[in-house]
Amino acid sequence: MLTELERLGRAIKAAQARHHRALDTGLRSIGSTLTQWDALRAISHLPGASAHDLAIATFQTDQSLGTLANRLESQGLIERRPGRGRRIEHHLTAPGEAIVRAGQSIATEVLAESFADLSEPERAHLLRLLGKVGVRIGEPDPLAAS
Repeated sequence: MLTELERLGRAIKAAQARHHRALDTGLRSIGSTLTQWDALRAISHLPGASAHDLAIATFQTDQSLGTLANRLESQGLIERRPGRGRRIEHHLTAPGEAIVRAGQSIATEVLAESFADLSEPERAHLLRLLGKVGVRIGEPDPLAAS
């Protein structure tokens, strides 16, 4: 028998999985995936960020973000430039910016449909509650203001 905490955890995971499936389906129509679009979105919010900063922002390991950045660069969606010391900075190209914009429309549509049954006050309350849980993770969310 599942405890209330287990049920809560599974409900959050189910909502996340539903969002990921719907976003991946929508993003496929613009030639992207959720993982790619999320990295591009992070770069758009954090231009010049290091691979490590982007890995944190996208919930990936440094190694997976590096592999993904190689693919995005070979597709002409990002540029990597030397920064201070050994730091490599990540920037969007015009095609990368176009994917971010198109993906944002898809994400807005998917999330609006997903949360349609909640009123604005309920959405705000849910966001506050999830924020209370999220702050315990211990790492700041660089995209929190977006």
